[in-house]
Amino acid sequence: MPSDYTSEGGAIRVRVMTRRVLPAGLLAAFLPEALAQEPVRVAIAGLVHGHVDGFLRAARGRAEIEIAGIQEPDAALQRKYAQRYGLSQSLFYSDIGGLLSGAKPHAVAAFSNTFDHKSIVEACARQKVHVMMEKPLAVSVEHARAIQNAAAHGGIHVIVNYETTWYRSHAALWKLVKQDNALGEIRKVVAMDGHPGPKEIGVGPEFLAWLSDPVKNGAGALFDFGCYGANLMTWLMDNARPVAVTAVTQQMKPSIYPRVDDEAAILIEYPGALSIVEASWNWPFNRKDLEVYGQKGQAIAYGGNVLRVRLPGQSADQPAALSDLPAPERDSISYLASVVRGSLRPSGLSSLENNMIVTEILSAARESASTGKRIVFQ
Repeated sequence: MPSDYTSEGGAIRVRVMTRRVLPAGLLAAFLPEALAQEPVRVAIAGLVHGHVDGFLRAARGRAEIEIAGIQEPDAALQRKYAQRYGLSQSLFYSDIGGLLSGAKPHAVAAFSNTFDHKSIVEACARQKVHVMMEKPLAVSVEHARAIQNAAAHGGIHVIVNYETTWYRSHAALWKLVKQDNALGEIRKVVAMDGHPGPKEIGVGPEFLAWLSDPVKNGAGALFDFGCYGANLMTWLMDNARPVAVTAVTQQMKPSIYPRVDDEAAILIEYPGALSIVEASWNWPFNRKDLEVYGQKGQAIAYGGNVLRVRLPGQSADQPAALSDLPAPERDSISYLASVVRGSLRPSGLSSLENNMIVTEILSAARESASTGKRIVFQ
Protein backbone atom coordinates (compact mmCIF):
# COMPACT_ATOMS: atom_id res chain seq x y z
CA MET A 1 0.00 0.00 0.00
CA PRO A 2 1.52 3.39 -0.91
CA SER A 3 2.13 5.91 1.85
CA ASP A 4 0.41 8.70 -0.06
CA TYR A 5 -2.23 8.89 -2.73
CA THR A 6 -2.82 12.06 -4.69
CA SER A 7 -5.58 12.19 -7.28
CA GLU A 8 -5.56 14.30 -10.39
CA GLY A 9 -7.90 17.06 -11.47
CA GLY A 10 -8.47 18.61 -8.05
CA ALA A 11 -9.99 15.55 -6.39
CA ILE A 12 -9.48 14.78 -2.73
CA ARG A 13 -5.94 14.16 -1.56
CA VAL A 14 -5.87 11.16 0.74
CA ARG A 15 -2.91 9.98 2.75
CA VAL A 16 -3.14 6.26 3.47
CA MET A 17 -1.43 5.85 6.83
CA THR A 18 1.04 3.01 7.31
CA ARG A 19 2.70 4.03 10.58
CA ARG A 20 2.30 1.95 13.72
CA VAL A 21 -0.96 2.65 15.56
CA LEU A 22 -1.47 2.47 19.33
CA PRO A 23 -4.03 -0.02 20.73
CA ALA A 24 -7.50 1.50 20.96
CA GLY A 25 -7.42 2.22 24.72
CA LEU A 26 -4.01 3.86 24.64
CA LEU A 27 -4.91 5.71 21.46
CA ALA A 28 -7.93 7.31 23.13
CA ALA A 29 -5.83 8.37 26.12
CA PHE A 30 -3.18 10.13 24.02
CA LEU A 31 -5.33 11.51 21.20
CA PRO A 32 -5.45 15.22 22.17
CA GLU A 33 -1.65 15.51 22.49
CA ALA A 34 -0.88 13.25 19.53
CA LEU A 35 -3.26 15.15 17.23
CA ALA A 36 -2.13 18.64 18.15
CA GLN A 37 -0.20 18.96 14.89
CA GLU A 38 -1.54 16.06 12.84
CA PRO A 39 -4.78 15.69 10.87
CA VAL A 40 -7.61 13.70 12.42
CA ARG A 41 -8.09 10.39 10.64
CA VAL A 42 -11.78 10.15 9.69
CA ALA A 43 -13.36 7.08 8.12
CA ILE A 44 -16.71 7.11 6.32
CA ALA A 45 -19.34 4.46 7.07
CA GLY A 46 -21.85 4.15 4.25
CA LEU A 47 -22.33 5.93 0.94
CA VAL A 48 -26.14 5.78 0.68
CA HIS A 49 -26.76 9.19 2.28
CA GLY A 50 -26.52 11.96 -0.29
CA HIS A 51 -24.86 14.34 2.15
CA VAL A 52 -21.66 12.32 1.81
CA ASP A 53 -20.95 14.27 -1.39
CA GLY A 54 -20.91 17.53 0.51
CA PHE A 55 -18.65 16.04 3.17
CA LEU A 56 -16.15 14.72 0.61
CA ARG A 57 -16.13 18.01 -1.28
CA ALA A 58 -15.59 19.94 1.94
CA ALA A 59 -12.71 17.63 2.90
CA ARG A 60 -10.68 18.88 -0.06
CA GLY A 61 -7.76 20.92 1.17
CA ARG A 62 -8.80 20.73 4.84
CA ALA A 63 -5.64 20.34 6.87
CA GLU A 64 -7.41 19.21 10.04
CA ILE A 65 -8.70 15.88 8.66
CA GLU A 66 -7.77 13.14 6.24
CA ILE A 67 -9.99 10.37 4.88
CA ALA A 68 -8.60 7.13 6.33
CA GLY A 69 -11.06 4.70 4.72
CA ILE A 70 -14.58 4.21 3.40
CA GLN A 71 -16.99 1.38 4.22
CA GLU A 72 -19.73 0.49 1.75
CA PRO A 73 -20.98 -3.04 0.92
CA ASP A 74 -22.26 -2.05 -2.54
CA ALA A 75 -19.34 -2.50 -4.97
CA ALA A 76 -21.05 -0.35 -7.60
CA LEU A 77 -21.32 2.54 -5.14
CA GLN A 78 -17.67 2.07 -4.22
CA ARG A 79 -16.68 2.42 -7.87
CA LYS A 80 -18.98 5.40 -8.35
CA TYR A 81 -17.38 7.38 -5.52
CA ALA A 82 -13.86 6.23 -6.33
CA GLN A 83 -14.28 7.61 -9.85
CA ARG A 84 -16.13 10.77 -8.80
CA TYR A 85 -13.51 11.84 -6.26
CA GLY A 86 -10.40 10.15 -7.59
CA LEU A 87 -10.09 7.82 -4.61
CA SER A 88 -7.78 4.83 -4.37
CA GLN A 89 -9.59 1.49 -4.27
CA SER A 90 -7.36 0.59 -1.31
CA LEU A 91 -9.44 2.98 0.81
CA PHE A 92 -12.62 0.90 0.50
CA TYR A 93 -13.95 -1.78 2.85
CA SER A 94 -17.14 -3.82 2.62
CA ASP A 95 -17.93 -3.97 6.36
CA ILE A 96 -17.53 -1.79 9.44
CA GLY A 97 -15.26 -4.28 11.22
CA GLY A 98 -12.80 -4.27 8.34
CA LEU A 99 -12.90 -0.49 8.19
CA LEU A 100 -12.10 -0.06 11.87
CA SER A 101 -9.32 -2.64 11.96
CA GLY A 102 -7.81 -1.67 8.61
CA ALA A 103 -8.14 2.12 8.57
CA LYS A 104 -7.52 2.73 12.30
CA PRO A 105 -9.60 5.94 12.34
CA HIS A 106 -9.89 8.43 15.18
CA ALA A 107 -13.52 9.05 14.20
CA VAL A 108 -16.19 7.70 11.86
CA ALA A 109 -18.61 9.87 9.88
CA ALA A 110 -21.73 7.82 9.18
CA PHE A 111 -23.58 8.32 5.90
CA SER A 112 -25.77 5.25 6.18
CA ASN A 113 -29.52 4.96 6.50
CA THR A 114 -30.80 5.97 9.95
CA PHE A 115 -31.62 2.40 11.01
CA ASP A 116 -27.93 1.45 10.76
CA HIS A 117 -26.75 4.20 13.13
CA LYS A 118 -27.15 1.83 16.07
CA SER A 119 -24.92 -0.93 14.68
CA ILE A 120 -22.29 1.57 13.53
CA VAL A 121 -22.05 3.23 16.95
CA GLU A 122 -21.93 -0.13 18.71
CA ALA A 123 -19.06 -1.30 16.49
CA CYS A 124 -17.16 1.99 16.90
CA ALA A 125 -17.69 2.09 20.67
CA ARG A 126 -16.00 -1.28 21.04
CA GLN A 127 -12.92 0.23 19.37
CA LYS A 128 -13.09 3.58 21.23
CA VAL A 129 -13.80 5.46 17.98
CA HIS A 130 -15.95 8.60 18.07
CA VAL A 131 -18.95 8.84 15.71
CA MET A 132 -20.65 11.66 13.86
CA MET A 133 -23.83 10.77 11.97
CA GLU A 134 -26.25 12.69 9.81
CA LYS A 135 -29.52 13.62 11.49
CA PRO A 136 -31.64 12.22 13.03
CA LEU A 137 -29.99 10.12 15.74
CA ALA A 138 -32.18 7.01 15.48
CA VAL A 139 -35.37 5.47 14.14
CA SER A 140 -36.72 4.68 17.63
CA VAL A 141 -36.22 5.29 21.33
CA GLU A 142 -34.97 1.71 21.65
CA HIS A 143 -32.22 2.37 19.10
CA ALA A 144 -31.37 5.71 20.71
CA ARG A 145 -30.93 4.10 24.12
CA ALA A 146 -28.72 1.41 22.63
CA ILE A 147 -26.57 4.15 21.07
CA GLN A 148 -26.42 6.00 24.38
CA ASN A 149 -25.40 2.85 26.27
CA ALA A 150 -22.74 1.91 23.73
CA ALA A 151 -21.26 5.42 23.80
CA ALA A 152 -21.15 5.40 27.60
CA HIS A 153 -19.50 1.98 27.80
CA GLY A 154 -17.01 2.81 25.06
CA GLY A 155 -16.22 6.27 26.39
CA ILE A 156 -16.83 7.84 22.97
CA HIS A 157 -18.54 10.99 21.76
CA VAL A 158 -21.59 10.75 19.47
CA ILE A 159 -22.30 13.84 17.38
CA VAL A 160 -25.48 14.39 15.34
CA ASN A 161 -24.95 16.67 12.36
CA TYR A 162 -27.71 19.07 11.31
CA GLU A 163 -27.13 21.69 8.64
CA THR A 164 -28.95 24.20 10.85
CA THR A 165 -26.37 23.84 13.64
CA TRP A 166 -23.90 25.90 11.63
CA TYR A 167 -26.31 28.76 10.83
CA ARG A 168 -25.12 32.24 11.83
CA SER A 169 -28.78 33.22 12.11
CA HIS A 170 -29.38 30.61 14.81
CA ALA A 171 -26.30 31.64 16.80
CA ALA A 172 -27.51 35.25 16.75
CA LEU A 173 -31.04 34.16 17.68
CA TRP A 174 -29.70 32.18 20.66
CA LYS A 175 -27.82 35.21 21.96
CA LEU A 176 -30.86 37.42 21.53
CA VAL A 177 -33.23 35.00 23.26
CA LYS A 178 -31.11 33.22 25.86
CA GLN A 179 -28.33 35.65 26.74
CA ASP A 180 -29.89 39.07 26.17
CA ASN A 181 -33.45 37.99 27.08
CA ALA A 182 -34.59 40.50 24.46
CA LEU A 183 -37.84 38.66 23.65
CA GLY A 184 -38.82 37.69 27.18
CA GLU A 185 -39.94 34.13 27.87
CA ILE A 186 -40.52 31.98 24.80
CA ARG A 187 -44.19 31.45 24.06
CA LYS A 188 -44.27 29.94 20.56
CA VAL A 189 -41.74 28.50 18.11
CA VAL A 190 -42.59 27.60 14.52
CA ALA A 191 -40.12 25.56 12.47
CA MET A 192 -40.64 25.10 8.73
CA ASP A 193 -38.31 22.60 7.11
CA GLY A 194 -38.22 20.59 3.92
CA HIS A 195 -38.21 20.78 0.13
CA PRO A 196 -40.39 19.71 -2.83
CA GLY A 197 -39.56 16.04 -2.19
CA PRO A 198 -36.47 13.81 -2.43
CA LYS A 199 -37.43 12.38 -5.82
CA GLU A 200 -38.47 15.81 -7.08
CA ILE A 201 -35.10 17.38 -6.24
CA GLY A 202 -33.23 14.46 -7.81
CA VAL A 203 -31.55 12.63 -4.95
CA GLY A 204 -29.61 9.50 -5.90
CA PRO A 205 -31.48 6.17 -6.15
CA GLU A 206 -29.62 4.72 -3.16
CA PHE A 207 -30.71 7.72 -1.05
CA LEU A 208 -34.33 7.70 -2.25
CA ALA A 209 -34.64 3.96 -1.59
CA TRP A 210 -34.15 4.25 2.17
CA LEU A 211 -35.72 7.70 2.64
CA SER A 212 -38.98 6.18 1.40
CA ASP A 213 -38.59 3.07 3.58
CA PRO A 214 -40.47 3.35 6.92
CA VAL A 215 -38.03 0.96 8.66
CA LYS A 216 -34.74 2.43 7.47
CA ASN A 217 -35.87 6.08 7.79
CA GLY A 218 -38.28 5.71 10.71
CA ALA A 219 -41.00 7.52 8.71
CA GLY A 220 -41.02 9.89 5.76
CA ALA A 221 -40.95 13.69 6.02
CA LEU A 222 -41.91 13.31 9.70
CA PHE A 223 -38.42 12.02 10.60
CA ASP A 224 -36.48 13.48 7.67
CA PHE A 225 -37.46 17.09 8.44
CA GLY A 226 -39.41 16.96 11.69
CA CYS A 227 -36.09 16.33 13.44
CA TYR A 228 -34.89 19.88 12.67
CA GLY A 229 -37.67 21.61 14.57
CA ALA A 230 -37.53 19.11 17.42
CA ASN A 231 -33.77 19.63 17.68
CA LEU A 232 -34.03 23.43 17.72
CA MET A 233 -36.93 23.50 20.18
CA THR A 234 -35.15 21.14 22.56
CA TRP A 235 -32.13 23.46 22.36
CA LEU A 236 -34.21 26.56 23.08
CA MET A 237 -35.90 24.76 25.99
CA ASP A 238 -32.51 23.90 27.55
CA ASN A 239 -33.01 20.16 26.93
CA ALA A 240 -36.29 19.99 28.87
CA ARG A 241 -38.56 17.13 27.85
CA PRO A 242 -41.97 18.29 26.60
CA VAL A 243 -45.31 17.74 28.30
CA ALA A 244 -46.98 16.15 25.28
CA VAL A 245 -46.76 15.67 21.52
CA THR A 246 -49.55 15.54 18.93
CA ALA A 247 -48.98 14.97 15.21
CA VAL A 248 -50.80 14.61 11.92
CA THR A 249 -49.25 13.11 8.79
CA GLN A 250 -50.50 12.94 5.21
CA GLN A 251 -49.65 11.31 1.90
CA MET A 252 -50.17 14.01 -0.69
CA LYS A 253 -48.19 12.06 -3.29
CA PRO A 254 -48.97 8.38 -2.62
CA SER A 255 -47.98 7.43 -6.16
CA ILE A 256 -44.41 8.60 -5.41
CA TYR A 257 -44.17 7.77 -1.68
CA PRO A 258 -46.65 4.90 -1.11
CA ARG A 259 -45.04 3.63 2.12
CA VAL A 260 -44.32 6.83 4.07
CA ASP A 261 -45.77 10.24 4.86
CA ASP A 262 -44.69 13.23 2.78
CA GLU A 263 -46.37 15.85 4.98
CA ALA A 264 -46.26 16.17 8.78
CA ALA A 265 -47.27 18.69 11.42
CA ILE A 266 -46.06 18.21 15.01
CA LEU A 267 -47.39 20.09 18.05
CA ILE A 268 -44.95 20.00 21.00
CA GLU A 269 -46.25 21.26 24.36
CA TYR A 270 -44.19 22.74 27.20
CA PRO A 271 -45.30 24.56 30.34
CA GLY A 272 -45.97 28.07 29.02
CA ALA A 273 -44.69 27.39 25.49
CA LEU A 274 -45.75 25.66 22.29
CA SER A 275 -43.82 24.54 19.22
CA ILE A 276 -45.28 23.86 15.80
CA VAL A 277 -43.04 21.84 13.50
CA GLU A 278 -43.99 21.79 9.82
CA ALA A 279 -42.06 19.05 8.02
CA SER A 280 -42.78 18.62 4.34
CA TRP A 281 -41.74 17.09 1.06
CA ASN A 282 -44.30 19.40 -0.55
CA TRP A 283 -42.85 22.88 -0.15
CA PRO A 284 -42.60 24.77 -3.47
CA PHE A 285 -38.94 25.48 -2.59
CA ASN A 286 -36.32 24.46 -0.03
CA ARG A 287 -37.01 25.76 3.48
CA LYS A 288 -35.19 25.86 6.81
CA ASP A 289 -36.88 28.75 8.59
CA LEU A 290 -37.44 29.32 12.30
CA GLU A 291 -39.81 31.73 14.03
CA VAL A 292 -39.48 32.46 17.76
CA TYR A 293 -42.13 34.53 19.57
CA GLY A 294 -41.60 35.73 23.11
CA GLN A 295 -43.59 37.76 25.62
CA LYS A 296 -42.37 41.05 24.15
CA GLY A 297 -40.78 40.43 20.76
CA GLN A 298 -40.12 38.10 17.87
CA ALA A 299 -37.15 36.81 15.88
CA ILE A 300 -37.43 35.08 12.51
CA ALA A 301 -34.51 33.28 10.89
CA TYR A 302 -34.70 32.73 7.15
CA GLY A 303 -32.10 30.10 6.38
CA GLY A 304 -28.63 30.60 7.75
CA ASN A 305 -27.87 34.17 6.80
CA VAL A 306 -30.94 36.29 7.57
CA LEU A 307 -32.45 37.14 10.95
CA ARG A 308 -35.20 39.72 11.38
CA VAL A 309 -36.18 40.97 14.83
CA ARG A 310 -39.06 43.04 16.18
CA LEU A 311 -38.73 44.42 19.71
CA PRO A 312 -41.04 46.57 21.89
CA GLY A 313 -41.64 50.02 20.41
CA GLN A 314 -40.84 48.95 16.85
CA SER A 315 -43.56 49.04 14.19
CA ALA A 316 -41.90 46.42 11.98
CA ASP A 317 -39.15 43.85 12.14
CA GLN A 318 -35.57 44.89 11.50
CA PRO A 319 -32.59 42.99 10.05
CA ALA A 320 -30.08 41.83 12.66
CA ALA A 321 -26.33 41.90 12.13
CA LEU A 322 -24.83 38.41 12.08
CA SER A 323 -21.36 37.50 13.28
CA ASP A 324 -19.23 34.60 12.13
CA LEU A 325 -19.31 31.53 14.34
CA PRO A 326 -16.13 30.63 16.26
CA ALA A 327 -13.74 28.73 13.97
CA PRO A 328 -14.23 25.29 15.63
CA GLU A 329 -18.02 25.61 15.30
CA ARG A 330 -18.47 26.80 11.71
CA ASP A 331 -19.05 23.42 10.09
CA SER A 332 -19.18 19.73 10.87
CA ILE A 333 -15.56 19.03 9.88
CA SER A 334 -14.11 21.70 12.16
CA TYR A 335 -16.40 20.59 14.97
CA LEU A 336 -15.57 16.90 14.63
CA ALA A 337 -11.83 17.58 14.53
CA SER A 338 -12.07 19.76 17.65
CA VAL A 339 -14.06 17.11 19.53
CA VAL A 340 -11.60 14.35 18.65
CA ARG A 341 -8.65 16.54 19.66
CA GLY A 342 -10.30 17.20 23.00
CA SER A 343 -10.69 20.97 22.67
CA LEU A 344 -14.51 20.74 22.49
CA ARG A 345 -17.17 18.51 24.02
CA PRO A 346 -20.37 17.98 22.02
CA SER A 347 -23.09 20.27 23.33
CA GLY A 348 -26.28 21.97 22.28
CA LEU A 349 -27.71 20.99 18.92
CA SER A 350 -25.06 18.34 18.23
CA SER A 351 -25.19 16.62 21.60
CA LEU A 352 -26.43 13.15 22.39
CA GLU A 353 -28.43 14.56 25.31
CA ASN A 354 -30.43 16.84 23.02
CA ASN A 355 -30.95 14.17 20.40
CA MET A 356 -32.18 11.56 22.85
CA ILE A 357 -35.09 13.95 23.50
CA VAL A 358 -35.49 14.59 19.76
CA THR A 359 -35.92 10.84 19.26
CA GLU A 360 -38.57 10.75 21.98
CA ILE A 361 -40.44 13.59 20.28
CA LEU A 362 -40.29 11.99 16.82
CA SER A 363 -41.32 8.58 18.16
CA ALA A 364 -44.25 10.15 20.02
CA ALA A 365 -45.23 12.06 16.88
CA ARG A 366 -45.21 8.85 14.86
CA GLU A 367 -47.41 7.17 17.49
CA SER A 368 -49.76 10.14 17.63
CA ALA A 369 -50.16 10.25 13.85
CA SER A 370 -50.88 6.52 13.81
CA THR A 371 -53.34 6.45 16.71
CA GLY A 372 -54.88 9.91 16.56
CA LYS A 373 -54.00 10.44 20.23
CA ARG A 374 -52.11 13.14 22.14
CA ILE A 375 -49.03 11.44 23.57
CA VAL A 376 -48.30 12.58 27.12
CA PHE A 377 -44.71 12.30 28.38
CA GLN A 378 -44.16 10.63 31.74
